[in-house]
Amino acid sequence: MRILVYLVRGLAGLLILVTALSIVESNEWWIRIWDFPRVQILVALVLAGGAALWLDRRVGRWVALCCAVAAGWQLYRIYPYTPLARTELAFAKASSASPDRCFSILSLNVLESNRDYRRTARLIDRFRPDLLLLMETDKRWAAALAPQLARYPNRLERPLGNTYGMILATRLPMRDASIETIAEKNTPSMHAEMTARDPFRLIALHPRPPLPGQDTEARDAEIAIAARRAARTRLPVLAIGDFNDVAWSNTSQLFKRIGGYLDPRIGRGKFAAFPARTPLLGWPLDHLFVTPEFAVRDVAVLEDVGSDHLPVHARLCLTGRPADSKRPEPVSREDRRDVKEVLQEYREEQRRP
Repeated sequence: MRILVYLVRGLAGLLILVTALSIVESNEWWIRIWDFPRVQILVALVLAGGAALWLDRRVGRWVALCCAVAAGWQLYRIYPYTPLARTELAFAKASSASPDRCFSILSLNVLESNRDYRRTARLIDRFRPDLLLLMETDKRWAAALAPQLARYPNRLERPLGNTYGMILATRLPMRDASIETIAEKNTPSMHAEMTARDPFRLIALHPRPPLPGQDTEARDAEIAIAARRAARTRLPVLAIGDFNDVAWSNTSQLFKRIGGYLDPRIGRGKFAAFPARTPLLGWPLDHLFVTPEFAVRDVAVLEDVGSDHLPVHARLCLTGRPADSKRPEPVSREDRRDVKEVLQEYREEQRRP
């Protein structure tokens, strides 16, 4: 019993420590990774606090109190992505827009090492999206999906063997399209002007995640630069992709405010697409942000097709500002300062030998 009590204390201390680390403003990978498993840490804190009250007569109350404070912080961060919060973006009715203003999207990180091409091909055949974004696509993936991609008159393709290849295909009219390396070599992003009766800008991102030896300066810079581009255009903007960053992180929230985006997940749930095997405890890495000129009919996370990510499907209409939606959060001086700091840290990192 004594060993069990010490184990509970140690677990509670570790959970409280990583919660405190997640508050620290740093680009170090071993700090930023604690942005991701907030749901898991919250559940573990509740269990550890309950176990301390039950088993630890000596300091169990204090351990449980500290766990409760840490759990409260974790809940505060993820609360907007629960059905308890107020929705940010109203979902449009099917009759609210003409068909030529509406289109469907399918976004999927296919997992480069996944060679079960048929399941993804069948998924594309079943949904036949108007706009298709595939990430982690190498040349073998591009060849395997060639029959599906051939149906799309407009495509951008950058197959790579480093898990950062990307393919964008659409039936929508497309112009001013480009494949760019915003921050990190061999990590492309895609940009284009498309038309659903009226023009809009598309931004597709797949920056690198925080990993041992790989901090987040480049990822954060790519996200910040994409946000500033959205703010400077006069067109509506749709941003999609696997950002390798959770929706509730400071970087994602800064991206939303700078770009003037709304998030259809707020007030509805996490819509976690990673990892595919445990979506209930998963992370919302695969994003869909829109400026207020868009109305969203629906968003759904689809079934497992063999990747470590689940596909994300949505139907959008370019109809103007939905009457029931909130306005985007205003950009503050602090936000502008934070963007400058992110870019400065990235430049300093690039100058290091």
